[in-house]
Amino acid sequence: MQMNENKKCVFVSILGKPNVGKSSLLNMLVNSKISIVSPKSQTTRNRVTGILTENNTQLIFIDTPGIHKSVTKLGDYMNSEVNNSFSGSEVCLHVIEAGKKISELDLELIQKFIKLRLNVILVINKIDLTKDKSELIKQIQKFNENFEYNSIVPVSAKTQDGRNELLSEIKKFAVPSVFYYSEDEITDQTERKLASEIIREKILYFLDKELPHGTGIYIENYKEIKNNTRNIHAVIYCDRESHKKIIIGAQGQMIKKIGTEARKSLEYILDCKVNLNLFVKVKEDWRNKDSVLKILGYI
Repeated sequence: MQMNENKKCVFVSILGKPNVGKSSLLNMLVNSKISIVSPKSQTTRNRVTGILTENNTQLIFIDTPGIHKSVTKLGDYMNSEVNNSFSGSEVCLHVIEAGKKISELDLELIQKFIKLRLNVILVINKIDLTKDKSELIKQIQKFNENFEYNSIVPVSAKTQDGRNELLSEIKKFAVPSVFYYSEDEITDQTERKLASEIIREKILYFLDKELPHGTGIYIENYKEIKNNTRNIHAVIYCDRESHKKIIIGAQGQMIKKIGTEARKSLEYILDCKVNLNLFVKVKEDWRNKDSVLKILGYI
């Protein structure tokens, strides 16, 4: 493939501790929902690629799971996804939440930046929630004491404040290159993968506490039929029989609610009619079983 000197490309890793808004930031940057979001930590499990092509520059974003202390094989996989994202990126976005103190996980991430001599932009997200802007100055000073960032950009993924400024800073690291994706692509995720993630997003939204983190989604059947329609059969794996009862709910009301909202989101994202059928199965300790993790695409 011959290099086109008029085209540029930049690979960007999005990194940070859980629940700082990395996935919301990715959706904001590509201006489309390709990564699921929820108020709960550890929502993202896989690396998610987002693509934005503007004029002669293609930006390829890699959204990663939040760095956390792993207690299962699934957790080990999620942390490996973070570590693998460093290689090949021209620049990293270190995402933090406005007004929050520097954490141990942030410091660990900074040590990796130093060791690997990476280009890093500090992205301060959720500025719309910060009333006292002087707190931002103190926060920036504290992070600057530990690492010399290439630039610092305050943003709000919710309101899109700072989007253009952040894109401008990222494009400074673009290098002459071919486009790795066609200009109309926004993600490399398959429709099948998007379906499983949207279902999991609704489980995270409707179910409380740690139960959603004990669920995994397997798309048993995904078929495109006539009249622009998708037939999807999905299995929700959970750890315990008691969890299965909660997911199904009284008279099947909870799983019906999850299915309805997932179907609506999929019809909007895929721009087609969706027939969605959900089933629940118990697989005890599935997060530590290689066979199940492989079926669900984590190995």
